[in-house]
Amino acid sequence: MFKKILIANRGEIALRVIRACKEMGIQTVAVHSTADTDAMHVRMADESVCIGPPPSSASYLSIPAIVSACEITGADAIHPGYGFLSENANFVQVLEDHNITFIGPTAEHIRIMGDKITAKETAKALGIPVVPGSDGGVPDVAAARTVAADIGYPVIIKATAGGGGRGMKVARNEDELETAFRTARSEAKAAFGNDEVYIEKYLQKPRHIEIQVFGDGKGRAVHLGERDCSLQRRHQKVFEEAPGPVITAEERTRIGKTCADAVAKISYIGAGTIEFLYEDGEFYFIEMNTRLQVEHPVTEAIFRVDLVREQIRVAAGLPMELQQDALKIDGHAIEVRINAEKVPDFAPRPGRITQFHAPGGLGVRMDSALYDGYTIPPYYDSLIGKLIVHGRNRPEALARLKRALSELIVEGAGVETTIPMFHRLVEDPDIQAGNYSIHWLEKWLERTYGHG
Repeated sequence: MFKKILIANRGEIALRVIRACKEMGIQTVAVHSTADTDAMHVRMADESVCIGPPPSSASYLSIPAIVSACEITGADAIHPGYGFLSENANFVQVLEDHNITFIGPTAEHIRIMGDKITAKETAKALGIPVVPGSDGGVPDVAAARTVAADIGYPVIIKATAGGGGRGMKVARNEDELETAFRTARSEAKAAFGNDEVYIEKYLQKPRHIEIQVFGDGKGRAVHLGERDCSLQRRHQKVFEEAPGPVITAEERTRIGKTCADAVAKISYIGAGTIEFLYEDGEFYFIEMNTRLQVEHPVTEAIFRVDLVREQIRVAAGLPMELQQDALKIDGHAIEVRINAEKVPDFAPRPGRITQFHAPGGLGVRMDSALYDGYTIPPYYDSLIGKLIVHGRNRPEALARLKRALSELIVEGAGVETTIPMFHRLVEDPDIQAGNYSIHWLEKWLERTYGHG
């Protein structure tokens, strides 16, 4: 087992990893920018190293600084959390060259799944169902017209190197195709330095369903059911639940086995998530995230497992403890992401916290790095916490969420959060009934606030 793990991240996910390490008796190292000197993950770790100024490019994304921090402290492994360098194949390769273990998949698997076209081709070859679309990149408008005519409108043009909804445009008919195609390429070039795009069938009212998988790197893998992440704004998730309200036990078994078998075939190691669009009983592959997800706590809640602990174990070469036959769903869990943003325009509203009170009680978990007197820095993602609730069934989980939200207090100078939005959201009849798609939230925001 590792003696010391460096957490190459910040905020609530860094705390999450530190807590798992402490329970396993492993020493921890926090890295931080000068803006995070007083951050909670720095306070909770056994050691800390400042790795640069506030901009992430000069600190949390600086591979030389993080490797140096490992060498200074004698850390023998790195947990990347999510975001930052968690899916950077070059980072993994550099760590390997320095005999530092990366707690996650191999550089090869990160590269394969990091490119949207290669990932889709790989998924298809592994027997995972995919959305009808182009075979690889589409070079020009003429080729785009041919593909669109073959699969039928509406279609969506996506950046090969895309993420976060950038470089994605919908064309509902041939008249819209040329503008959508050129705009998507332009956005892709600006955002990712790569203007290659591909085309897929655009589904009308799909849900976003993702399957949690876990492999031991030796040809054995399991799935831990699905999460429904359909409540999104501009392709950013805000509310996730498990199990999915509309997924049947038969569908779960079928798609779960397909995903587990696929990652077993490639000897995948650690946690991964295979994301799908789901419509009319069919699953269509979107992408695979080769890391721990923000929403992993809802899976932990319904399966009573610690995914971070299991990540650390298999990275250290120990046998995977997860057994498919023993993984049984227990109840229902929901997570809401609390951001320091003003609704409805979702503009960041960081500042100094004057009062923070986390909710408690049966079935309530609050993952946050906030504390009274903490100043939320303006340099990073606006996520400041995740409220997770677990109940015996979905109605109980919703009731518990409503109660926990009423206890949650985040106040500060200039600080605004998305908490009031969730107070209203949980009262909506569609949310109560589990009746929503990936387009639902933006329409709800328009109805509720007059702003999408």
